[in-house]
Amino acid sequence: MNKNEFKKRRKALMEQVGNGNIAIVASASNHTRNRDVEFPFRQDSDFYYLTGFNEADSLAVFIPGREQGEYILFCREFDEKKALWEGAHAGLEGATEHYKADDSFPIDDMDEILPGMLENKAKVFYPMGRDPDLDHQLLEWITKIRKQSRNGINAPGELVSLEHLLHEMRLFKSTEELKLMRRAAEVSGIAHIRAMQKCQPGLYEYQIEADVVHEFMQQGLRYVAYPSIVAGGKNACVLHYVENKNKLNAGDLLLIDAGAECDHYAADITRTFPISGTFSPAQKQLYQLVLDAQYAAIEQIKPNKPWNNAHDVSVKVLTTGLVELGLLKGSVAKLIEDEDYKQFYMHRIGHWLGMDVHDVGDYKVDGEWRLLEPGMVLTIEPGLYIPENCESVDGKWRGIGIRIEDDVLVTKTGHEVLTYAAPKEIDEIERLMQAN
Repeated sequence: MNKNEFKKRRKALMEQVGNGNIAIVASASNHTRNRDVEFPFRQDSDFYYLTGFNEADSLAVFIPGREQGEYILFCREFDEKKALWEGAHAGLEGATEHYKADDSFPIDDMDEILPGMLENKAKVFYPMGRDPDLDHQLLEWITKIRKQSRNGINAPGELVSLEHLLHEMRLFKSTEELKLMRRAAEVSGIAHIRAMQKCQPGLYEYQIEADVVHEFMQQGLRYVAYPSIVAGGKNACVLHYVENKNKLNAGDLLLIDAGAECDHYAADITRTFPISGTFSPAQKQLYQLVLDAQYAAIEQIKPNKPWNNAHDVSVKVLTTGLVELGLLKGSVAKLIEDEDYKQFYMHRIGHWLGMDVHDVGDYKVDGEWRLLEPGMVLTIEPGLYIPENCESVDGKWRGIGIRIEDDVLVTKTGHEVLTYAAPKEIDEIERLMQAN
C-alpha cells in the first residue's frame, strides 16, 4: 500500500486526539508454537493500519503538536546476526527512512523514554485490556509521574479508548483499501471455482482445502484470512467446523467457507455445492431458498438503510420458505415473533469486513441500528442447517447444511458485490462441475 495512505490515517487520527494529548498502540507479539518454533507472525490490525510496519516488538506513539515530530516509533535496533538467521528488519534508520516515523527509539529504551512523553498530557488514548503487561507498565508510568506533581509535572488525568476513534476510521474503506479487498475477493473466487472443478466423491475435505489454499498462493496471496471451513454432508451443520478430515460422499453437499488475505485485507466467501455435481430435488429446494434470501438481503444494502434490515428480510424469506416446504408449521409472523426459525437459521446475516474477517466498527449507535454509509463493507451470508437428528422434519431434509456468502460494498447509489465471480446459481454450479 502507498506510504501516503498511512500518513493520511495518522493525520486523521491525530486531529481527533488533539494537541496536549497522546495516543499509544502496540504491535502484535510473536507467539511460540512449540519449543523454539513460532506461529507465523501476523501484525496487529490497528498498528498496521496506522504504520504499515510489519515487525513485532514495536510501539507507535502519536503526540499532536510535538515540535520534534508527532509520530514516534519504538522498534528493534538493526541486528546483523538476527538478519542472517531471520531476514531483514528495519532498525531505527529504516523506521524513519522507509516508514516515515518522525523519530525512532530502541524498544528496549521504552521504559526510560516514554514516561517523559506522557508528562503534562491531559489524555492518553490507548487500547486498554489488549496487552495486560503494557497496561500495567502504562499505569506504573502514570503513577510515577503523579509523584512529581510538586515539581510542576502533571500526569495524564484520563485514559480514553483508542478503539472508539480508530475503529470508526477503519469502518470506512478508502480507494486504496478497496483495491486490496477486490484483489482478495477475486483470488478467493478463483479458488472456490477450483474447488468445484476438483471436487468428486471419495476425496477428503482436506484435499479440497489444499486446492483452495494452493490457488491463493499461486495467485500471490500467501495467507488465508481465517481457518478454512470445508464441510461435507452433515458437517456443514456445524457452523465453525474446521477439522476438514472426512471423506466426501456421493449425494452430499459440500460447504466451503474460505477467503484469502491481501496485504492484511480479508475476503470471506461461502459456497455450497453438490459433491457429485448435481443437486438432489430436496437440496435444490433448500439451496434456492437460501439464495433467494441472500438476493433479498443484498437489495437492502444501500445508503441510509439500517444495518439490521438485511437480516430481517432474510428471516422473513427463509421462514416463509420453510413453512411452504413443511419444515415449520404455523403463521410466518408468529414463527418470527417466537424465533422458531432459529432452529434452522441461528446466526445473523453478516458482519463488517476489512483488515479482520470479523472487522471492527459499531453495529449500533445510541442504541439504534446504524445506517449504512458509502465505504462500508459487510458480508451477507444467510444459511439453513437441518441437523441429522432433527426428527420433526421429513428425512429428505436431514443432514443438509447450506450457506451462501458474499462481500458487499456500500456505494453512493447502492451496493457492489465484490465476490461476484464465484458462481452461486444452481445451473451455473452444475454446468461448471459437470464440465470436468
